[in-house]
Parts: sequence; C-alpha cells; structure tokens
Amino acid sequence: MSECEQQLPEWPMARSCPYAPPDAYAGLRKEPPVRVRIRGGEAWLVTRHADVRQVLNDNRFSADDQQPGFPIRIQLPPEPGVMSFNRMDDPEHGRLRRMAMTEFTARRTRALRPEVELLVGQLLDELEKGPNPVDLVEHFAVRLPSLVIARMLGVPEEDEATFTEQSQVILSQDATPEETYGAFVEMTRFLDRLAAQRTADPQDDLISRLATRYVASGELSHQELVAMARFFLVAGHETSAHQISLSVLSLLRDPAQLAELRADPALFKPAVEELLRYWSISQDNQVRAAVADVELSGAHIRKGEGVIVAIPGANHDESVYPDPDRLDIHRNASGHLAFGFGAHLCPGASLARMELEVCLSLLFARFPGLRLAVPVDDVRFRENTLVYGLEELPVTW
Repeated sequence: MSECEQQLPEWPMARSCPYAPPDAYAGLRKEPPVRVRIRGGEAWLVTRHADVRQVLNDNRFSADDQQPGFPIRIQLPPEPGVMSFNRMDDPEHGRLRRMAMTEFTARRTRALRPEVELLVGQLLDELEKGPNPVDLVEHFAVRLPSLVIARMLGVPEEDEATFTEQSQVILSQDATPEETYGAFVEMTRFLDRLAAQRTADPQDDLISRLATRYVASGELSHQELVAMARFFLVAGHETSAHQISLSVLSLLRDPAQLAELRADPALFKPAVEELLRYWSISQDNQVRAAVADVELSGAHIRKGEGVIVAIPGANHDESVYPDPDRLDIHRNASGHLAFGFGAHLCPGASLARMELEVCLSLLFARFPGLRLAVPVDDVRFRENTLVYGLEELPVTW
C-alpha cells in the first residue's frame, strides 16, 4: 500500500454522537469531494447537498452494481433477472419502475390509509394488554411495516419474522458474503414460489396484479417480478421500521416539541419531513459508478471510479438547513434527500410518509404518558448497517 493510500480517510466513518452524522462530514462539505478507502479499494465520497443531487440526477453516474468501480456489491446468484430495478439504469430501470409505480400512486396510498390505521390500532391494543415496559422496536416499529408490505404483496403473516431477519442480514455491513448470499437466496426462493402461485391463481395483492397485468402480456418476466417483490419486501419494512423507532426516540427526548404535536396533530405532517431529514437513515447505501469522466465541484471523477453518496451529509448541509443537527418540527425541510433524488427516487416514499405519520399520531394519542424505560444513554443504536436504526427502544407509560 502506498503512502498516499494510507492517508486516505476510511469509510464508513464513525459517529461521535448517535444523533448526528459523522463529524467528518461537516469539514468535508467545505472541500471538493474526496477519495476514501473502502473495503476492497477506493471511492469518492460526496457530502454536499447540491453535489449529492447532481450525482443522483446525472446519468453519467450508474446505479448498476456490475459496472467497473461500483463501491458495494452483493455476491448474487447467476440466474438472469435476479437484480432489482433499483440497481439498473435506463432504459431497463425506467421500464420496470413504471410498472412498479402503478402500485405506489398517491391515490393508492390514500386508499391504504384506513387499513394502516386499523393495523396500527391493533398493534397498540396488543401493546396496551401486554407487558410494561416493552421494546417498541420489536413489538411495534418492526411489525407495522412488515404487516403492511406483507399484505400488499400477499405474503402470509406467519413468514413475517423470517423476512425481517433475512432483510437485516442483507443490509448488514457485518454479515459475511456467505451470510448475505444465503439470506438473499432463501428470500428469492420463497418469492419465486409465491409469484408462481399468484400468477396461476391471482388474488387481490400487488404480486397478483403485476402478474396479471404485465407477466401475462410478456412485458415482465417471472424473474423480474420476483426481483421486484424482493426489493419491495426489503426496502418496504426495514427503512420504515427504523425511521419509526428513531422518530419516537426523538420526540421522547424533546417534550416541548412533542407537546406541540399533541396539541395540534396537523403538525405531524411537516414534522415527518423534518424527522426524515434529521435521521437520514439510508446512511451508507446510496452508491454509484462513473460511466464517463465528470467534473464535480472541483473533483475530477474518472470513468470506472466509484462514488458514495452521503445522504446524512447532504441533509445536514448548513448552507441549506441552518443549525442542521437540531430537530425542529417547524423547519421547512422540503428538498431533503432522505428518499434519494432523480430517476431512482424511492417509489414507496408516499407510503413511508403515511405510515410514519399514522404511527406517530396514533401512538402518542393512545399513550400520553409514553416515556423511555431506560436512561437515554442506554439506548443502543444499529450503526454498522446500511440502514441506521435502533437495536431496541424500551418504553413504559
């Protein structure tokens, strides 16, 4: 290893405070993008809001993880069609995304709200009747998104725990390649069987509608349907689960802002945007590879070099959000990049927003005395994972 390589900062970067992005990001935003050492090589790290938007909206940066220089790869089975459309570029990405988005329109999200409210109410009933204190991560935050996406896809509820565990392994940076591969294969095999069943005998669920509308016409292959379902299952509950638990923690730590929300529930909608900006839980999973030479704010990024997009860095850019490390439910957090940007903007963004708003409003209405059951410093965070979150959140009321 050369002396220059030894001097490169290492990524992922550690947080000194669990409630803020790595300290290094603030300094890096004052400079052009920098090279960092990653497992297996080097990549560029982009931390400014404007630069992150450019990378995510520029087709010279590829989302295809088979491109040379791509920073993070999961060793996948060799079968065709196994890759999810979030790891594709146009025109294939656009073709598959258009089909997927028929299930995530604003109209369909509004139609789902009563069912989500019902599910939240049922989970809160169970909490009220169950042990006190309780771990809100295990008994509420993880369960709600799992139930919602499982019902949307038509996955039996008894498989909920298995898929939760498999998703965590797939997104963990501590998992070995063999563990990641194994979880990926098991999830794919199950969804392969489920998609075949729904194609032969359609039900009222997302997989059945995609099969009836697009597989039957030849526009979508069976393997592509399986990959799409797997992406929704992993992304649809892992991110929402941890955003819910972190948001509850934030508000329990800030009684004054929580009191404002309780007094005026209309504030929950803008508060959700600020909570999404503040936590930016997709901390290390937005990555690209340059497919052409690009000049980016003084950095000369060459074709074949990897780029890591620091969403927490962008969403805590003080030039866009003054005093960014302070949670402020009255802040105009519009323009945050918690769901990405450009062609790969998260297709489930409207669903995630709705779930978070319903969860927070109903939880704090049901349990006005909700509080932490342990000292705040004893709350344990999940750091070495692509999606930031909590190990557990012990609460009482």
